[in-house]
Amino acid sequence: MNTYLFPGQGSQYTGMGKALFERFPELTQSASDILGYSISELCTVDPHNQLNLTQYTQPALFVVSALAYLQHTQTTPCKVDFVAGHSLGEFAALYASGALSFEMALKLVVKRGALMSAAPKGSMAAIIDVNSDKLLDCLRTEQLHTIDIANFNSNNQLVISGLSDDITRSEHYISKLGGRFIKLNTSGAFHSRYMSTAKQAFADYIDTVAFASMNMPVIANVTAKPHSSTDLKHNLIEQITSPVKWTHTIEYLLAQGNMQFTELGPKKVLTKLVKDIEQGYTPQQSAHPVASQVTSLSPQQKIAHWNAQYGVGSAVKVCQKHAPYHMQSFVTRSHAQLLFGHRPVVYLQGQLGYFALDDLTPI
Repeated sequence: MNTYLFPGQGSQYTGMGKALFERFPELTQSASDILGYSISELCTVDPHNQLNLTQYTQPALFVVSALAYLQHTQTTPCKVDFVAGHSLGEFAALYASGALSFEMALKLVVKRGALMSAAPKGSMAAIIDVNSDKLLDCLRTEQLHTIDIANFNSNNQLVISGLSDDITRSEHYISKLGGRFIKLNTSGAFHSRYMSTAKQAFADYIDTVAFASMNMPVIANVTAKPHSSTDLKHNLIEQITSPVKWTHTIEYLLAQGNMQFTELGPKKVLTKLVKDIEQGYTPQQSAHPVASQVTSLSPQQKIAHWNAQYGVGSAVKVCQKHAPYHMQSFVTRSHAQLLFGHRPVVYLQGQLGYFALDDLTPI
């Protein structure tokens, strides 16, 4: 199985994307038209030292990641089972899934970056070699209640976010725990309560956007599970003030089977995090098809049970008797319904047709 990964802020560098801009001149020009400045000049030269400013970083990384995806699909075509992005990277993942056009995804990223940049200032820091339980206990004990965990990046890397003075003060206590403290070059307290004004404004903006159906499962940062069409906007709104559950995301993907990860972006930041997570991963017992848990229900009850838990756009696997599709992931294209008056079914992507609920495992 294959998963494409898309990075967030921190992967940018001056000079990135040069070959991609030359390979995709029309999309590059389209991006520049939307932005009102040359995206290639920003990424490759950065003449005004803007690339590390959030309102410029986010569009730049999205464009480079999206073009990297297009190049990869042209040069190395393969079946993609899942896509996932870290924070900002989730929008590149949604573009890859077909849920958003290049232009609309970029417009959302521009709005998101501008709102997050304008939010009240704060700071962030990476915490190395301290687990989340010890960190949370430390924050409580030392009265650092203004600090939130912003990223669960790997087994030995967390990111905290909060008021600048308290982030600075926390370094002493992190050192006492035996951890390393690395101040991050960010302009705000991202993925924390301090982004609430940005979250509300983004909610108003995204409400006007129409999403297409996802043609592959996209893992949400806030749940570490696939988006459904019904919760997609909600998840993207909540992501602004919620922690990025990257460790949980990779563990979820590893639980699906033999998973290969390909990072598409300027650097290999996520690839390094994946390796760390894989080293500490312990396989869990796999889920059983939902229908096997409700075999005593009538067909109508099974349909009601399914529709109450799994919206259109939910990710599923197909059971072994459907040999060509076994262990592949698909996305539902309909609510559960009765076929021929007695068989509970749901329609799957790619014109595969209707499959019985008994033969599907939600993932």
